Amino acid sequence: MRFKNEFLKKYIPEDLRNKKEAEFLNLKQGSMSLVEYAAKYEELSRFFPYINAEDAMVSKCVKFENGLWPEINQYICFHEIRDFDTLVHKCRMFDDAGKAKMS
Repeated sequence: MRFKNEFLKKYIPEDLRNKKEAEFLNLKQGSMSLVEYAAKYEELSRFFPYINAEDAMVSKCVKFENGLWPEINQYICFHEIRDFDTLVHKCRMFDDAGKAKMS
């Protein structure tokens, strides 16, 4: 974690880090597919090192859930999944099932 913070400080200007951190904090699924949202979330989370700390897994999952479309969030939040990879996988399963139902 310390190495990552030092690397960010040295190679990525502070103004860009601040911009990416703000973008991460305000990230919502919006018009993105679930896959796009998860990829963007992971990309931007690199600029917010606190969310990737060992003891921040709950916060990482809650932040991700809060940015989901309401219909996905409503289903997922009751499961209280606190492992990020599992959370993304379950969201994809729910999203795929919804798409299959519409076809």
